[in-house]
Parts: sequence; C-alpha cells; structure tokens
Amino acid sequence: MISRETTMWRASIGFRASHSFGAMLFGLVYGYLALESSGFLFKSPFLMTLGLVCLCAYLVLGKLYWFKVPFRGIFLATALYASALVATWA
Repeated sequence: MISRETTMWRASIGFRASHSFGAMLFGLVYGYLALESSGFLFKSPFLMTLGLVCLCAYLVLGKLYWFKVPFRGIFLATALYASALVATWA
C-alpha cells in the first residue's frame, strides 16, 4: 500500500498502461503518415531518422526490461523499418 488512493498493484498497472501508450502512439502516427501522407513522411529525413531512433530506443528497453514476446515484436518492427529506409533511400 502506497497511500489510501493507490496500491503497488494499481501503480504498476498504471505505469505499464501509460508507457504502452507511447508505443501505440508511435505505431498509429507513423502508420497514418505512411498511408495518408506518404510523400511527406518519406521525403523527410528528420521524420524517418526520428522513427528509427525511437524504435531503436524501444528495442534497447525491450532487451533490458521486457519479456521475449514484446521484444521480438519490436525487433521485427525495427528490422522492417530499417529495411524500408534502405529501400527508400537506395
């Protein structure tokens, strides 16, 4: 029990839920940009590099702190994203 309003269980659920929103937001924003504004996204080296940096950061977090299934998903997403970058810039 942390306080009258929360417990360790509730705090851990809130922490996991709030931090998973970052990964979902990344997927939704970049997915939307790729489908609806692909010219804007694919012609912006800043956005393309930022996406790769964000995925690499998630990959490091996944390796250090997550279990195998989310790590494998992030690894696959990072590999596919990097492959798309190579195909786009080649």
